[in-house]
Amino acid sequence: MKKNRVISSILKYMMLLGLTALMMGPFLWMLSASLKLSKDVFSFPVEWIPKVPRWKNYQDIWTRIPLGRFIGNTVKITLIVTFLQVLTSSFAAYAFAKLRFKGRDTLFLLYVSTIAVPWQAYMVPQFIIMSKMGLNNTHLAIILLQAFSAFGVFMMRQFYMGIPDELCEAARIDGLSEYGIWGKIMLPLSKPALSTLVIFTFVNTWNDFLGPMIYLTKTELKTVQIGLRMFISQYSSEYGLIMAASVVTLIPIIVVFLALQKNFVQGVASAGLKG
Repeated sequence: MKKNRVISSILKYMMLLGLTALMMGPFLWMLSASLKLSKDVFSFPVEWIPKVPRWKNYQDIWTRIPLGRFIGNTVKITLIVTFLQVLTSSFAAYAFAKLRFKGRDTLFLLYVSTIAVPWQAYMVPQFIIMSKMGLNNTHLAIILLQAFSAFGVFMMRQFYMGIPDELCEAARIDGLSEYGIWGKIMLPLSKPALSTLVIFTFVNTWNDFLGPMIYLTKTELKTVQIGLRMFISQYSSEYGLIMAASVVTLIPIIVVFLALQKNFVQGVASAGLKG
């Protein structure tokens, strides 16, 4: 019996290692290609570790296009949007989870149902509104459109539902305001859910392509995804440089995920089981 369990465990680990290798393959190839000359990128068999790494690719990408400015714009938009989404989602989720008011559940259902509507269905009315407000070619347009998230409210509300109501009632008896309950009780207890929301929001905003493409036409305002597309258009045959630029744009996402991964799985599991 014990022997069967050992064999079963070995097979499971082998399967997991195989799946990991399958998932990591494209990223490792991208990293390898970023250190090669363009003519060597598609050589066969694949030379995973170049004999003479071409580190100059990582120098050239900063001079071919204003990559530093694009990354700066993206960092600015992503940090502001992530902060606003976490703030607004946690505020609204607290109201939907712990406050009693008429029509609460109906309002929550209507708000969350907007998740099912694809953005392409209402991007034209949004563009018209932003144009009427004179916000085209501004980062503010993208920030305002992404500052609120029905998905974020849903996830945070599901997590808050698992926190005992007795904690809030005891805090109210002690004279703590609703803002105080939210800030001193709910937020410290919801670090896993907050970490999960931060990761989702950061990745979605950082990788956003259509929004900046629609609202930003000035080069100095563009984000890194638009800049990467511009780079590919101008240097379509220089694959080593393209892969190097892709690696650079991927680094912030990896850093954020590694910093918050401890709470990520716990946040997803707890938010999905409560309610």
